[in-house]
Amino acid sequence: MPFYKDIYPNTPSGKRTIERLLQLRQQLDAEVPQKSAEKTFLLASWNIREFDSPAYGDRIPEAFYYIAEIVARFDLIAIQEVRQDLRALYRLMDILGGNWDCIFSDVTEGTQGNGERMAFVFDKRKARAGGLTGQLVLPPIETKDAEGKTIYQPATQVVRTPLIAGFKTGWTDFILTTVHILYGEGKAESSPRVEEIRQVAQDLKRRSEDPFEWSRNLILLGDFNIFAPTDQTMKMITDAGFVVPPELQRLPSNIAQNKYYDQIAFRVRPGRFSTTGKAGVFNYYKTVFKPEDEAIYVAEMGTAYQKTSDGKARQNTALYYLNYWRTFQMSDHLPMWVELKVDFSDEYLEGKLQPKEVLEKKS
Repeated sequence: MPFYKDIYPNTPSGKRTIERLLQLRQQLDAEVPQKSAEKTFLLASWNIREFDSPAYGDRIPEAFYYIAEIVARFDLIAIQEVRQDLRALYRLMDILGGNWDCIFSDVTEGTQGNGERMAFVFDKRKARAGGLTGQLVLPPIETKDAEGKTIYQPATQVVRTPLIAGFKTGWTDFILTTVHILYGEGKAESSPRVEEIRQVAQDLKRRSEDPFEWSRNLILLGDFNIFAPTDQTMKMITDAGFVVPPELQRLPSNIAQNKYYDQIAFRVRPGRFSTTGKAGVFNYYKTVFKPEDEAIYVAEMGTAYQKTSDGKARQNTALYYLNYWRTFQMSDHLPMWVELKVDFSDEYLEGKLQPKEVLEKKS
């Protein structure tokens, strides 16, 4: 559980934070399975909008407690849009406490990289770093000239370089790759977006078939900017042999809940990794920064709540609160999660009882 020692109930914001944390905890209890010591593993992915950026004012202290409360309900969570300035991530880790650790990528250079990092935040009591850490770099493209000589051409790299890390939990090992795919044109079948997903998925497919890869269990997760499950963007994932569990396939993850931006996809060894059938997206706006809370935060929103950047009176303050200010406190994405079965002790023991000839046929 997070540490709450710096929340002071004798202030209006402190009292509100405590009250909302209690409500948030009740919602989490109702919607997310309880963490187990050995049998299951709760994996999540969350694009936390510009974590942290002063674009619409700094995140206020209570937002960090709400974010930490949500993160703490999972065993490992991939976070996208961590900024070059790591103060927000460090603040989150401080609230989570000493049982938690993180791995984060370097900043992707260039304007399109947007000064972003990616991170894995994990409970050390359940997940152990396996030693493998890196950033996905696409291999050169090989072609032949007229004489049959191999020509190597540099590949166009992913705009925001994916983060790769290996983890272990119980008897299970797996490689996570988290992405924040280029949005590009504001349409479902943006060609650069489709191509980025294709390249990433195909490269990971190749890795999963390599007998010397650190693990043959690969999980691809993050913000793919997929509009709908029927789009080419999703097809690029499944064409590479990745499987999105049925319980995740119809879960929109933006705050309007009409886009399927975030995904968790698996390419794993049979019988060594499975989902329990429990999954979801967690809509924290049912509890914190609710639509009816607008008036509470007028002072925190500052002059931008009343006036636009050119000094004109803002015509729709509610829209500013709903779609901008509060999404820079929490996010414009909802965390997506899935529960995994990681204890296969019964299956292992039952297998040892089977006659030798049955085992030979299975192998």
